Amino acid sequence: MRIHSLPTQLVNQIAAGEVVERPASIVKELVENCFDAGATQVLIDIEQGGARRIKIRDDGCGIVKEDLPLALSRHATSKIATLEDLEHVASMGFRGEALPSISSVSRLTLISRVADSDCAWRVEADGSEKNFVPQPDPHPQGTTVDVRDLFYNTPARRKFLKTEKTEFTHIENLVKRMALSRFDMGFTLVHNQKEILNLRPATSAKEQEQRIASICGEAFIASSVKLDFAASGLQLGGWVGLPTYSRSQQDMQFFYVNNRLVKDKLVAHAVKQAFQDVLFHGRHPVFVLYLTLSPALVDVNAHPAKLEVRFREGRLVHDFLFSALHRSLADLRPGNQPIARQSSVELLTPIQPQPVTAAKPTSYSAWTPQQTALPLQVEEQLRAYATLHPKPASPPVPQPDGFPPLGYAIAHLHNVFILSETRSGIILVDAHAAHERVTYERLKQNYQQGNVPSQPLLLPIKLTVTVLEADLAEQEHTFFHALGFEVSRAGPETVILRSVPALLRDTDVETLLRDVLADLSEHGMSQRIQEQTNQLLATMACHGAVRAHRRLSLEEMNTLLREMEQTERIGQCNHGRPTWIALSMNDLDKFFLRGQ
Repeated sequence: MRIHSLPTQLVNQIAAGEVVERPASIVKELVENCFDAGATQVLIDIEQGGARRIKIRDDGCGIVKEDLPLALSRHATSKIATLEDLEHVASMGFRGEALPSISSVSRLTLISRVADSDCAWRVEADGSEKNFVPQPDPHPQGTTVDVRDLFYNTPARRKFLKTEKTEFTHIENLVKRMALSRFDMGFTLVHNQKEILNLRPATSAKEQEQRIASICGEAFIASSVKLDFAASGLQLGGWVGLPTYSRSQQDMQFFYVNNRLVKDKLVAHAVKQAFQDVLFHGRHPVFVLYLTLSPALVDVNAHPAKLEVRFREGRLVHDFLFSALHRSLADLRPGNQPIARQSSVELLTPIQPQPVTAAKPTSYSAWTPQQTALPLQVEEQLRAYATLHPKPASPPVPQPDGFPPLGYAIAHLHNVFILSETRSGIILVDAHAAHERVTYERLKQNYQQGNVPSQPLLLPIKLTVTVLEADLAEQEHTFFHALGFEVSRAGPETVILRSVPALLRDTDVETLLRDVLADLSEHGMSQRIQEQTNQLLATMACHGAVRAHRRLSLEEMNTLLREMEQTERIGQCNHGRPTWIALSMNDLDKFFLRGQ
C-alpha cells in the first residue's frame, strides 16, 4: 500500500486506545478537567458501570461558545502554549487528547456556560471533528460532558469490558482517590439513579479527617500519624498508618504529587524501605500522602494517562521520602503515639498517650524524690532502675501522676510475657520481641556511628566452616570489625573468633557467627553486603535478645520497660510482630460486664 494519511476519526480511535482503557479512564480525564476549571462541586452520574452512560457536571469557569469546537479537536488545549509551559505544567490535563479520543469511541455531548453568557451552548461529537454547530441550552454556569454507549462503534473493545459491578467498582475507587486530592471540592457519585457518595467540601482539619475516615475508615484515622516534613524545596504531608495497622493488599495506599494521583516505582521503593523492619512479612503499609515540589522538578508527561511521573532529581526525592517516613516511624514511642486498632483483635492497642503537664526532670535524681506519694514498691523500682542506669540519655517522661508510659511490672507470665500495671489499665509485653528491638536499635546506632563496642573472648573459638565462608571472613575483615567481630582465617576451612559485639557477649557466639557468615554467603560481595547490613544486625539482635521462658526478675522487667520507652520503632520487633499491647480499665470492665 502507498503511504497515506489516516482519517481523523481513526486517528482519534487509536489515541483512545492509550487514553480510554475502561470507563474509569474517562471519569479520570473528565474529573481532572473539572479540577482545572476551578470547580467547587462535581457530579458523576454513572449508568450500567459506565458502559451505558458517564455524565459529569461541574460548576467551574465553563468554555466560551467559540472554543467548543476546539475543545473537541485533537491537540487543542487552554493549559499550555509553549514548550516552557509544558516543563512547568501545574494543571491536571494538558495534552488536548481526552475529549476527541473519548468522542471517537462513544456518543458525546458537551454543554458549557461561562459566567457572563446569556445561555449555555451544546455541541455533539463522533470523533470526526466535523460539523460542530453549537446549539443554545439552559445549562447553568459550568460544564457537563455526557458520554453514552461507550465503544458502540468498536465492538471488539466493548467485549473486553468486565461486568457492570466490576467496572463501577473501578470508578468508585477512582473517585474516592481523586476526592482525597482535592479537599476544597464536593463530590457526588450516582450509579443507576442511586447515590453512592456525597462528599462536601472539607476546609478545616477536622473536616479533612472526616473525609479520609469516610473513604479509608475511622480505624485509619485512629491508627495513623499526621506528617508534615519539609526540606530542600520538598514538602511531604498527610497521614501514615501505624505498622500495626497494615493490610494484606496494597489497596489503601494513596500518593499524590502536586495533588496529582500517581503510582510511581521510586515512591513505592522509598516507602518499602522506610517500613522494611517494622512490618510483618506479607503485610503492606497504609497511607495518604501528599508530595509538593516545584512543577519544574517533575515531568508529568511521562505516561499517556498521566498515572506515572518522572522526577528530575530522583535520588533527592527518594531520600527525602525515606527520611521523612523513617523519622515518623522512629518517633512512635510509648506515650506519644495514637491508639492503633487492629481489625482482628479490637482490644490489642498501645496505650492512649497522656498529657504531660509537669516539667520534664533532667535526671533520675531529680525525678525520684517527686514520687514520695507513690507506693513503696514503686519507689524501690525507681531506685533499682537508677542504679542500673546511672546516666540515661533521657529518662522516660513521667505522666502527671508519676507513672511512666509503660507503667511498672508486677509479674512475668509463663516466663514469656511481662504484665505491667499503669494508671489507666494493664500492659502485656513480649519480653523477647521487645528486647530484640531494643538491641537492634542499639546495634544500628553504634554501627552508623562506627562504634560497635567489642568484647574480647577469654578463650578464642576455632570454627570449621566452608571454604566460601572462610574466604568471606578473610575478604570482609573490615566489615566484620565494624560489626564488632574480630575474626581471622586459620586454614582453608577454619576461622578463629577472638572478639564479639559487647552487647552480645552472653549469647551463643559460635552460632551467631555461623549465621552471619551464612547471610553474607547468600547476599554476595561487599556492595550487596552493605545493603543487607540491617538484616545482619537484626540477626545479631535476635541472638542477643532474652530467651523465651527465661525467668526475669522485677528489676530486669522494669529495666526493659524503661528501655522500651526510649527506643525507636519499639512497637514492633525486627520481624514486624507487635512487642506490646494495652488494655484500659474500660476494656477490662467490658470483659466482666461491669457497669452494665
